[in-house]
Amino acid sequence: MNWILLIIAGLFEVAFASCLGKAKTATGNDVYFWYAGFIITLTMSMVLLVKATQTLPIGTAYAVWTGIGAVGTVLVGILVFKEPATFLRILFITTLIGSIIGLKMVSN
Repeated sequence: MNWILLIIAGLFEVAFASCLGKAKTATGNDVYFWYAGFIITLTMSMVLLVKATQTLPIGTAYAVWTGIGAVGTVLVGILVFKEPATFLRILFITTLIGSIIGLKMVSN
């Protein structure tokens, strides 16, 4: 169950990073909407991370949480914000995904 909470926490990390990206380009009152989204998703991510680390090793949980956030944020950047999808970016994201899976496999 705590692995599921950790995955959801990582997805909220992607959401708060995405809100920051949208806030950067927003105008008028939309800026406040995106910053409110940032605060809400940041809070949810932290709460779920704390809950998950009550039974999971902190080092593993933190690495998986940041890895999900990093991979997800890069993918959102490519798909939503039209960032370049170069061979090396995809290669290193794939390597990161392999490392996250490896950490899950070697953790109790």
